[in-house]
Amino acid sequence: MTPLDPALTEPLRNPQTVLAALDFAGVAVFAATGALAAAREKHDVVTFAFFAAITGVGGGTLRDLLLGLPVFWVQDWRYMAVCLMTAVVVWLIGQRDWRFRALLWLDAIGLGAYGVMGAAKAEAAGAHPLICIVMGTLTACFGGVVRDTLAGQPSILLRREINVTAAILAATLYIILRIPEAPIWPAAIVAAVAGFMLRAGALRWGWTLPGFPERN
Repeated sequence: MTPLDPALTEPLRNPQTVLAALDFAGVAVFAATGALAAAREKHDVVTFAFFAAITGVGGGTLRDLLLGLPVFWVQDWRYMAVCLMTAVVVWLIGQRDWRFRALLWLDAIGLGAYGVMGAAKAEAAGAHPLICIVMGTLTACFGGVVRDTLAGQPSILLRREINVTAAILAATLYIILRIPEAPIWPAAIVAAVAGFMLRAGALRWGWTLPGFPERN
């Protein structure tokens, strides 16, 4: 087997390449969940685009503002283009029986990918590991909170089944794996998959964390 040209493989080891790939993936997935939420409420195409945009970039916007960084989508028009294209695709798909389930599973993918993305960007900005975990969680969850509020649905923060915990796991595992300076791609993939699997287990088997006990 012929080895790959080092000039071709080098970008795969570049943290900026990894961050950009995770960011675009997270934006696309969450934009799809926003558009699907608009579809569930039978809104028009403009509202589709609005839901897709605010869900796709909401978490990352809060992350960048708190870290004192330039807001990512303002600096690069392609993020907003991804949101709008995603909204159009969901609109063109039309009525489908599986769309609500698709929203849940896309949300699960987004929680894992964006939990890692937020932590990775905070790490690149030199934040403390604990702050990196917080930023990963906020990045993964804030857009969904705004989406659910606008759609008049119960917030993900108020659902008993494991949800936010999946983002916390993804962000925490990524930071733990990066402490010994593990390569960024393997750390990102392992952490994102772990976050997704935890959320998938909650969707499939109804996993929950223990609630506050009642008084006897």
